[in-house]
Amino acid sequence: MSKEEIIQELKKNANPKNVIGMKRFGIQGKNMLGISVTFLRKFAKKIPKDHKLAIGLWNTGIHEAKMLATMIDELEKVTETQMDKWVKDFDSWDICDGACMNLLCKTPFVDKKIYEYAKSEKEFVRRTAFTLIACLSFKKKEWKDKDFVKYFDLIEEYSFDERNFVKKAVNWALRQIGKRNAKLNAKAIKVAERIKKQGAKSAKWIASNALSELTKVTKFKM
Repeated sequence: MSKEEIIQELKKNANPKNVIGMKRFGIQGKNMLGISVTFLRKFAKKIPKDHKLAIGLWNTGIHEAKMLATMIDELEKVTETQMDKWVKDFDSWDICDGACMNLLCKTPFVDKKIYEYAKSEKEFVRRTAFTLIACLSFKKKEWKDKDFVKYFDLIEEYSFDERNFVKKAVNWALRQIGKRNAKLNAKAIKVAERIKKQGAKSAKWIASNALSELTKVTKFKM
């Protein structure tokens, strides 16, 4: 299936009414067609993995084409340059999170990129760092506790960021690590308690929200 045929199929399934609903959920990307992720996942299964096609779809700038690109790309062909470009292009939380879960968290350079992106002042680039941590927390079953404990410093460091899409990702990362097992849960609770003492409004929200969940966990993922 060619890029043109895919775009034609996407436009055929466009739903302008859904765009309004998407915006109510904070999805603010450009060139949105109003197509559900469920449809895109089913559609992606009909398309063979194709790196060149994924790049072409991403470069159309169409919201749903970009999401589809994250589903059909060939992981082994993804470069750091490509990852950096895509992350800089993020303009909505759903594309950020979808790209991280579908593709970026599986790259061999993900750990390096987490630290790079956390330092960025751009909202969605920084969000990417913590979304990647959250994704790794439930996808990397083989990772040891120490592989996640190292991210606690990063979580504490950026708990001051008041921007909605950053603080929610920082919170998500903390909660996901704390749900892996009992030891990490205890450590995550201590981190949340320290964050709560920072004083910043965002830090108090991140800590309170995380503690309300982490202190009630009885079944762990790992």
